[in-house]
Amino acid sequence: MAYKKTHQPCPDCGSSDALTINEDDSTFCFSCESYKNAPDELVEEDMKHNDISPKYLSSGKTLALPDRGITRDTCQAYGVTIEGTQQYYPYYNEDGEWIANKVRGKSFDGHKTFQTIGNWKDATLFGQNKFSAGGKYVTLCEGELDALAAYQMMGSKWPSLSIRNGAASVVKDIEKSFEYLMKYDNIVICFDNDKAGRKAAKKAAELLSPKGKIVHLEKKDANEYLIDGKIKEFMDAWWNADSYTPDGIVAGTELWDVLQEGPAKTAVNYPYDGMNLMTYGIRMGELITVCAGTGIGKSSFLKEIIKHIFDNTEDNIGMMFMEENVRSTAESMMGLQLGKQLHLPTTEYTEQEYRRAYDETVGSGRYFFFDHFGSNTIDNILARIRYFVKAVKCRYIILDHISILVSSQQHAYDERRTIDECMTKIRTLIQELNVSLILVSHLRRPMQGSHEEGLNTSLSDLRGSASIGQLSDIVVGLERNGQHDDPVERHTTYVRIIKNRFSGLTGLCAKLYYDFTDGRIREKSLDFDDKDDHDDGDLD
Repeated sequence: MAYKKTHQPCPDCGSSDALTINEDDSTFCFSCESYKNAPDELVEEDMKHNDISPKYLSSGKTLALPDRGITRDTCQAYGVTIEGTQQYYPYYNEDGEWIANKVRGKSFDGHKTFQTIGNWKDATLFGQNKFSAGGKYVTLCEGELDALAAYQMMGSKWPSLSIRNGAASVVKDIEKSFEYLMKYDNIVICFDNDKAGRKAAKKAAELLSPKGKIVHLEKKDANEYLIDGKIKEFMDAWWNADSYTPDGIVAGTELWDVLQEGPAKTAVNYPYDGMNLMTYGIRMGELITVCAGTGIGKSSFLKEIIKHIFDNTEDNIGMMFMEENVRSTAESMMGLQLGKQLHLPTTEYTEQEYRRAYDETVGSGRYFFFDHFGSNTIDNILARIRYFVKAVKCRYIILDHISILVSSQQHAYDERRTIDECMTKIRTLIQELNVSLILVSHLRRPMQGSHEEGLNTSLSDLRGSASIGQLSDIVVGLERNGQHDDPVERHTTYVRIIKNRFSGLTGLCAKLYYDFTDGRIREKSLDFDDKDDHDDGDLD
């Protein structure tokens, strides 16, 4: 679906620009993932409430709902009545007293309307008062019409109930009627076949475990089956409802197809052979952390990786360089393409060269940048990452660096706690999205020596929290002695694999040299005598 507007404020989570407005005027927030229908497609969450005395509850007449395929007998069984264009769905309290109505209707301009009248807060599940507790089966639906439809399609044999306010009220409603529901042997959960409905069904099944079973519908909801005359298809789906399995539990019998796919495939190699020999390249779902001392060249190293990904895949790349503006990042990528350091005032280039470099990189439609003006909280960053992946199809994300997020957090005074929270959220997100994220982390000051003078890197050097190393799949340390007497050695960087969850191989793996003539970082032959280049044999 195309977007009418993007980067709008979200009224639900408070994000300043994570909301998109779709062509049909529905909305979606990339931060809190809330979806809202268009104004003329009101959902039950939009209901108005009138807290009036039960004596003013309208009864109307018991009639069929022909446009919904629901007979008069079904409406009569649940006490559903009609008055003009209004449909009244009665709700009762735990004592069986009629205390509220949900009213469906149409406004003067033809839009759908929902409202409740009466004592809504004490209302139990729709239909609960009609069926004595206990029995072999009960069906739990997301709306009254679906409850009526399911009851009718099952030949009025099994009780069928509905939560009060759609997917939004599932937890509260089940908790209120928990004892009633658990008196049944099987609780068949038949919610809408959409994102909100499937999510709510899992919540319901978790609460009602081990009795909760989830119906997997091909159509939108139970009422649609009735309208289309697909009663047998609904009954088949109902009888084949699956017992709930918590997330993360997979039976071995379900893994054959996964195993047939072979080991995790490398999406792309690193630009340096020595790194590939140890890591076997970059895979989807990996969190890669790069660490180095101040001024060692982390950003330049990352941009070489970005260019390599760009040149060797057709994938989009999202960049979040938190310590430089978008123009600097863009010109860096253009400079790598052109083989010239565009940021230096002494660099000569023509207007045609500059435009060509732009067209071949930044202007290609495959690079996306985060202009970090405004809030840089972790939730804001995660929303941007989600947008990179979901909206503009990025498969690789670069975040330089995590330390800059700390000061924006609630627990900024507690760096370790804050980084723990940030890393957990980042780890969870990239696994969910199945993308590769390369993260920069700073190093703590060592007790002796200096990382800026070539000191070896280790996991214990990561600044702030052990969670950075624990939650990363690959940790790469960059080492360079910027104070070396030899000018060549001053600009030579050694790459050390500190952690390697994929193969277990660690140690010094590559020797890189910064070429001032074109601003590129190139690999040199790594000799045994270079630092301590032997594999230390550490396994993750």
